[in-house]
Amino acid sequence: MIETVGLAALHRLDPETAHGLSLSALRSGLVPLPGAITSPRLRTTLAGLDLANPVGLAAGYDKNAVALAPLARAGFGFLEVGAATPRPQPGNPRPRLFRLSEDRAAINRFGFNNEGMEAIAARLVDRPRTLPIGLNLGANKDSADRAADFARVLTICGPVADFVTVNVSSPNTEKLRDLQGPAALAALLAGVMEARASLVRPIPVFLKIAPDLTADELAGIAEVAIASGLSGIIATNTTLSRDGLKSSHRGETGGLSGAPLFEKSTRILALLSQLTEGRLPLIGVGGIGSAEQAYQKIRAGAAAVQLYTALVYEGISLPSRIARGLDALLARDGFAAVADAVGSGRADWL
Repeated sequence: MIETVGLAALHRLDPETAHGLSLSALRSGLVPLPGAITSPRLRTTLAGLDLANPVGLAAGYDKNAVALAPLARAGFGFLEVGAATPRPQPGNPRPRLFRLSEDRAAINRFGFNNEGMEAIAARLVDRPRTLPIGLNLGANKDSADRAADFARVLTICGPVADFVTVNVSSPNTEKLRDLQGPAALAALLAGVMEARASLVRPIPVFLKIAPDLTADELAGIAEVAIASGLSGIIATNTTLSRDGLKSSHRGETGGLSGAPLFEKSTRILALLSQLTEGRLPLIGVGGIGSAEQAYQKIRAGAAAVQLYTALVYEGISLPSRIARGLDALLARDGFAAVADAVGSGRADWL
C-alpha cells in the first residue's frame, strides 16, 4: 500500500523531479526494503563476481552513487551506477525525461549529467560490501578525446568499484555511438584495458551496446570484444526506434527504454549469444518488468539481467519479486542453477 500510494504521488510530478525524490525517499530509510534475496538456485557468478541472484540495477537510476546503502538492501544481486565522466557536466537542458505511461516506457535525453568521477569515486569508497557495485563509464560532451575519457574514469574509479562498463551506446551524446565501429572500438578498448591492467586489483570490464545495430555491426562488435579481452557485454542500451508507441510523448528526442524495448533487445541478445558462442558472459537489459521476462532473457543467452525503467511503474519491490519468481520458474523447468538455463531458449529469438 505504501508503495502504491508513493508511486501515484510521484506520477503526479515532473518525471525528473520524481526521480530525485525517489532517491531521497530511499535514503530517508522510510521505504521498506527486503534485504538480500537468494537461494542455491539463484546464486551465480558473472565474470568472476559472486551474485546472490542474477537481477541487477541498470545504470542511470543512481547516477551519482548517492543511494548505495538502501539499493543494496532492495533485493538486487548487483548494482551499476553512473555514468561518470571525468569532469562534472550538467547534461542537456530540461525537460529531458519523459514518462510514457501508456507504453510503460520512458524517453530520456539526459546527456551524461553527473557530478564527475572524483565525487562519485569518493562515494564508492564507502560502498556496501554485501553485493558487487559497478560503474558505468562515460565521456564528456566537449572532450577533445572521448576515447581517453573512459580510461581516465577507470583509472580514478576502478580501485573503488567491483566492475566497470564502457558506455558507447548512449544516443544522447553526439557521435558517441560512432565509437561502436570496429576500428574506433578496438582503439578505445585498448586504452581501457591498458588502464585496467595498471590497477592493483584488475576488475571486470563490460561493454554496453545499442539495440539499433545490424547483424553485420553486431558481428564486428563481438569480434572486437573477444579480441580485446573484455569480461562481457551488456545488451542493450536504449533505442532510437519509436515503433508502435501510443503516448503523446513518443516524438520526443532521446533514448527509449521500458516495455517496448523488450523484444528488440532480446533478439539482439540472442544473436550476440550465438555470435560469441559462450566465450563472453552477456547481461540482458531492456524492457524487463516481470520474472517471466527476466527468465526469457536468461534463456535467450543472458548470464544475468538488469532493469531500471520498470521501477517507475512497479516500484522498488520489483527486483525482489523478480528474483523470487525467477527461482520458481527455474525450479518449474528443472534447472538446479541459473547457469543451467542460460541460452536454453535462444533458438526462439533467432
